[in-house]
Amino acid sequence: MIDTTELKKGLNLELEGKVYKIIKSDFTNPGKGSAFYRCRLKNLETGQVIERTFKSGVSTGATRPDLIDREVEYMYSDPDGFNFMDQKTFETIHIATDYVGEEAGYLQEGIKLNVLYYNGKPISIELPNFVELRVTETDPGLKGDTAQGGSKKAIMETGLQINVPLFIEEGEVLKIDTRTGEYMERVKN
Repeated sequence: MIDTTELKKGLNLELEGKVYKIIKSDFTNPGKGSAFYRCRLKNLETGQVIERTFKSGVSTGATRPDLIDREVEYMYSDPDGFNFMDQKTFETIHIATDYVGEEAGYLQEGIKLNVLYYNGKPISIELPNFVELRVTETDPGLKGDTAQGGSKKAIMETGLQINVPLFIEEGEVLKIDTRTGEYMERVKN
């Protein structure tokens, strides 16, 4: 069983036969009544997000799921989903589009990442914290328009759309945080 003191962001847990990842955890100790943890949980199989409250000091009813991490390399996508190559066995792993979701915008050929398995079935991918993507489309920046710190939309080589500073031009390679989807910096060639 998982104790309430372990309920932190990023923890994987099995609750009522489903696998969740904690994406937000807040501890509250009101003046009256007992303390509690309010957690936002993401179902790793369906992507559904739910909120759950756990009373502090009481059993959560959650257990540690039987998850296996395997390092893979992204190869290509097809109409049914995405194909990866296991780095140890060199077998091809196919993951349906539903399990990849919005993270597909960060996938580029050759990127190394982890696939999470639950009961022998791939259920989600874990991207590296940062990826480098080339800008394929953006409005031209105006000279001297950087003092205000404004931003504009840019479309990356994978189809991902992010906000970037006004001085970014087409063809530049950018470092992007996959956890927040934000521009970090330009990559020096």
